[in-house]
Amino acid sequence: MRIPFSSFRDVCRPGSGAGAFFASILVWGVGMGCFGAAFNNFLVETYDVSGLQRGVLEFLRETPGVLLVAILAALHRFSDWKVLRIGTAFSLLAALLLLVPVPFAGAVAIIAVWALGEHLVMPVRQSIALSIAKEGRSGESLGIVTGAVSAGTVAGSLAVAGIFFLGARWFGAARQRAFYSATWALVALLLAASLAVASSVREPGLAKRARPSFYFRRKYWRFYVLELFYGARKQVFFTFGPFVLVKLYGMPTQRVAALFAVSAFLTALWGGRLIGRLVDRWGYRNVMIWDTVVLFFVCLLYGFAKDWFPLPVATAVVCANYVLDAVLSNASMATNLYARTLSDSQEELTATLTSGISVNHVVTVFFALVGGLVFDRFGAGVLFAFAALMALANSAFALTVPRPRGSGASAG
Repeated sequence: MRIPFSSFRDVCRPGSGAGAFFASILVWGVGMGCFGAAFNNFLVETYDVSGLQRGVLEFLRETPGVLLVAILAALHRFSDWKVLRIGTAFSLLAALLLLVPVPFAGAVAIIAVWALGEHLVMPVRQSIALSIAKEGRSGESLGIVTGAVSAGTVAGSLAVAGIFFLGARWFGAARQRAFYSATWALVALLLAASLAVASSVREPGLAKRARPSFYFRRKYWRFYVLELFYGARKQVFFTFGPFVLVKLYGMPTQRVAALFAVSAFLTALWGGRLIGRLVDRWGYRNVMIWDTVVLFFVCLLYGFAKDWFPLPVATAVVCANYVLDAVLSNASMATNLYARTLSDSQEELTATLTSGISVNHVVTVFFALVGGLVFDRFGAGVLFAFAALMALANSAFALTVPRPRGSGASAG
């Protein structure tokens, strides 16, 4: 089946600020791609972190997500655009601070600042994408955001691969610290550009009224449970997926960055937009169910490839599974669209997405610590086997999501 793709002008309302929004998100994605591609190797090569230390770091890095609903409560009179700018500014500050050599405790504090900015951008990025979409094109608008971030990640990952490959060739592998500093400087420049683009727009009526400061409602209870499952799934792969590649398979920074680029390229080329179209065409409910059925097998192969296959084959398998998970992670937009069907206003939707992020981070910070302990004591296989069981539980729960009346395919 051929899935036709349209430009954002076909998907978004005229005068909504879509061009500046997607441009800002694209450049932001390049900076995030640079950071993500170098992050795990930076931790291992600079601080020689263990699985437990990686888990503790992730616990602290994800804490802003748990506190996000309280943080945005303090900002509830700011529009979505202003929160987008504030979040970008925090991550920009962290990138600049990483240029200063610090002990591990200092690096943890800096990464927490980075994470605060990253988490502030998350809910408003989704809510702005939904608010600027034309009627019946919400899934595609979310898909364009995903594609923009993924395209940026491709560019950022390739930039990091180039920095380390050419740096090692020209200056020798002993200059690793200088290569990381070059990466953080590039990230700072990119985030400064993203902030400038976002600041150039007069807010086109995206969030003029104050959002509810705290917003938990019974009608969203299924959404909150789905976010808990997503938090568990995200934590295992996001934290320990790349860590497995570096720690168990010994992949250097340039190879990890190249893998990040491949996965992001496939998502940018067709993954995000394709899943957005599938959500619009087949329904968010069906996507939520089948996404995690596929993820069950992905987790098993990722966790046990080294036990089941020779090392070269196992390496290829985990790389392929990492890419597949990156594409599947875009299916989280289906849960956001489900929340939109329950919301009565844009302000309520933004507050609900914010609450959802805080909810999924409750389980995220728990899994960060427990996952690190399991990784060190029992190995990656046990950790990813548990993730596979969580994927099946997610699918089973998604079956309880009702089909809204008269919604057709968009409901699933």
